[in-house]
Amino acid sequence: MRKSPRQQLLEHYRAHARDLPWRTPPGAKAAPDPYHVWLSEVMLQQTTVATVAPRFDAFLARWPTVEAMAAAPLEEVLGQWAGLGYYARARNLHACAVAVAGRGGFPDSEAGLRALPGIGDYTAAAVAAIAFGREAVVVDTNVERVVARYFAIRRPVKDARAEIRERAAFFYEGVDAGAMAQALMDLGATICRPRTPDCAACPLADTCAAHAGGDPASIPPRPPRKARPERHGTAFVIERDGAIFLVRRPEKGVLGGMAALPGSAWRDGAPPAPAAAAAAIRHVFTHFALTLAVESRPEPPRDVEGWWQPRDRLAQAGLPTLYVKALAAFDAARGAPSLLP
Repeated sequence: MRKSPRQQLLEHYRAHARDLPWRTPPGAKAAPDPYHVWLSEVMLQQTTVATVAPRFDAFLARWPTVEAMAAAPLEEVLGQWAGLGYYARARNLHACAVAVAGRGGFPDSEAGLRALPGIGDYTAAAVAAIAFGREAVVVDTNVERVVARYFAIRRPVKDARAEIRERAAFFYEGVDAGAMAQALMDLGATICRPRTPDCAACPLADTCAAHAGGDPASIPPRPPRKARPERHGTAFVIERDGAIFLVRRPEKGVLGGMAALPGSAWRDGAPPAPAAAAAAIRHVFTHFALTLAVESRPEPPRDVEGWWQPRDRLAQAGLPTLYVKALAAFDAARGAPSLLP
């Protein structure tokens, strides 16, 4: 009797599952730790596995339980998150940890998980299925691509999400939803890749409509990229007695709550003609690109709250990548040793 596509995929997963620090291997007797599953899912949002894996281990070393993270100041969590981007995730991470610790543990249903701060439909489904064995249809970007190709859905993902989710339910019928979710994620990450799908290695190739059509890489079609808006601003490097003056950005907005160099507001448009800046960098965010001039200033701006961070402990401030780049460019321009390791 011919095996179903679901059986073929799950068998492939059991034989080829990725070894990830947050994952319980297929067939393991120990149940997945909900804290590990939740933490990894938040960290992996729009961030690669290669980037997250070492940072996940660092988070666990510092906060081995959700209660430990809940007891930490928000500033420490933001600092530990530095460099991972999308910093609203760190604020939501801490708020969710506080809520989970307050109720005595994670709820085990999609509805209960969705009620927690910062947990949306996808994360709720993933944690419910993987950590608690609940029935759920888990659809991330990798799963969207696999499903779109399997059923030859020839519309951009943003226009076809409802259909993709409806079709994805086919894979979850009558099987362990947690195992299937991870099987589909692995398939999309390692075989059904965006530009170079390896159909020869795919357990679903015989029944995949996109493979039958001869051009699976064309599905789902990618909409044309829109030009990113340009913004510009200035950052100030203020030094005194072996320390540098830092501020904390407003809680809401880009890099909310993160340590930063003081500076001007970011304005729309191309930067003006070069002035007295010691250096300049260009940093691309998701929705805009920023050109940041970096200037030396003798004193902190008036009425600006901040603190003096010793140079030899600058790495502990948790500066986001933008300001690490700005300081590196500033140091290079004046031929000085880097302020950061």
